[in-house]
Amino acid sequence: MLQSIRDRSRSWGAKIIVGAVVVTMALFGVESLVGLLGGSADEIAQVNGEPVTRQQLELEVQRAIRSGQVPPEQERALRTQMLDQLITDRLLTQYAEEGGFYLSEQQLDQLIVSLPEFQNQDGGFDSELFRNRLAGAGYTPTSFREELRVDMKRQQLQQGLAFSDFTLPSEQEALASLQRQTRSFRYFMLGADELDQQVEASDEALQRYYEEHADQFVREEQVRLEYVVIDRQQMAEQVDISEQALRDAWQDRTRDADRRIAHIMLTFGDERTRDQAEEELESLRARLEDGEAFEELAVEASDDPVSAEQGGDLGVISRGFFGDEFDDAAFSLDEGEVSDIVETDNGLHLLKVTGLERESFESLRDELRSELARSEVSGEFNERVQQLIDDSFAADDLQSVAEDLDLDLQTSDWVSRDISEGVLSEPGVMAQAFSEDVLEERFNSEVIELDEDRRMVLRVAEYREATTLPLDDVRDEVRQRVEAELRREALVELAQARVEALRDGEDLAIDWQQADQVGRQSSGEVSEDVVDAVFRLPAPQGDDPVYGHAVSDDGVVVMALERVEEGEVDTDVEQFVSSMAERLRAQAAIQGLLDDLRSSADIVRQ
Repeated sequence: MLQSIRDRSRSWGAKIIVGAVVVTMALFGVESLVGLLGGSADEIAQVNGEPVTRQQLELEVQRAIRSGQVPPEQERALRTQMLDQLITDRLLTQYAEEGGFYLSEQQLDQLIVSLPEFQNQDGGFDSELFRNRLAGAGYTPTSFREELRVDMKRQQLQQGLAFSDFTLPSEQEALASLQRQTRSFRYFMLGADELDQQVEASDEALQRYYEEHADQFVREEQVRLEYVVIDRQQMAEQVDISEQALRDAWQDRTRDADRRIAHIMLTFGDERTRDQAEEELESLRARLEDGEAFEELAVEASDDPVSAEQGGDLGVISRGFFGDEFDDAAFSLDEGEVSDIVETDNGLHLLKVTGLERESFESLRDELRSELARSEVSGEFNERVQQLIDDSFAADDLQSVAEDLDLDLQTSDWVSRDISEGVLSEPGVMAQAFSEDVLEERFNSEVIELDEDRRMVLRVAEYREATTLPLDDVRDEVRQRVEAELRREALVELAQARVEALRDGEDLAIDWQQADQVGRQSSGEVSEDVVDAVFRLPAPQGDDPVYGHAVSDDGVVVMALERVEEGEVDTDVEQFVSSMAERLRAQAAIQGLLDDLRSSADIVRQ
């Protein structure tokens, strides 16, 4: 709650600026401005004589729904929650004003100029932006200042309460000591096989449990759907792609792959002319064609001494390393090929691709086939989708649409809004199924875009309202629950008896498991329920263990606490625990004030 109050205070400036009045006008009409800005409106509550209006409530409700925080079907519950919040805000405001909380005009000025909603790109206050945003939201500077003044008084009160409580150093040390404490104990899990006889639920017990928990056996409203899907991927699977097309696509895909390049470079200028350099390279190229090794010719003739020692090797390059002319030649070659003469700022070159760092053809075969096939059917896919749009809009059923498009008409079992698997769980599908046009008017849905490759149209075949299921339909589930409770109760009685026997010194034949130096946040083999229960036991006095029992999800556990030890200091954890303790105390202080204000306030709900 404390964090919620703080968040509301921090974000108030943004909430009040971003279209509060504009939203109200859109929802309730221009006349609603009178109620929002201080005129008369329907009262839905009074707080110590001050009204809370229906329009104030509706504004908060619709804002929450439109922000996506609450689904529309929870609007009724949200309205009750929002009314409670408006009453709480009014109580805090009244208390702050009665207590004489005060903000000077200078403080308000400073706050306004610091709000990011009124700052320009340079982070400075922009008076024109200030006036425009207030006007767009239906506020004058005066009315905005008054709203801001009230909210800041409420924030002063909340922060004052939050920071008025504190923890003494001795309390912090005691809390830290408890936090780092470890405990060593033995434990034994009691299972159903420990009971002398298995539990069995009577018909009366089943009926009583069913009646007490009837709200847990409600079947949500459900529909049975008919639907058709156009799937581009399925269409593509029927297309034949030739081996040559696949290899061409692979070449295109890997054309710009990084590659290892070797070169023979001849410079020109002082020692030779450009024509002489070109003539020498043509001679070298002829020798290559006669079978001489590129590496040997690079050692013999290249004017790049560093690479020449490595047979002309320049290493692995990517596009952009050596300029456009070099790249155009290097990336037009396949592995083992030698280029024509290439000119760069450094001289003339012969280039050879000695290696390609690309994915193999076989590793890309399936992906390339899918891409080519999808591309080939894309035109037909788009035509069929358009036909689906036209046919489903005009048809009174889906069977004729499916036949016209040669699609399978698929049907679902009974499903509710929260279906979690299959194509019907895709975003937007069930929203269409339960929309007014589809559910009530029984029209075909709009075409639903499931993803890039699939389009769906659905129709409601049958509908059934939410209802409480009869006992006969859920008898097995009720029996399981009742017998689980009876079994747990019997095991608790058995655990209590064994604990008493152990405390009396009896030597029971128990196959104990040992847990040593377990901390409060331990997440080992011992369940959290057992750890919590062990840390609620008193510390042993002397050598005798302290016995107890715990109920966990797995069953009932008998425990024997043997040692309590001081654990290692963890500064980060202890600071976090101390901070959380202070927050909880502050929250308790604020909640205490709210409880007191509500108990003494005159609150009338219409």
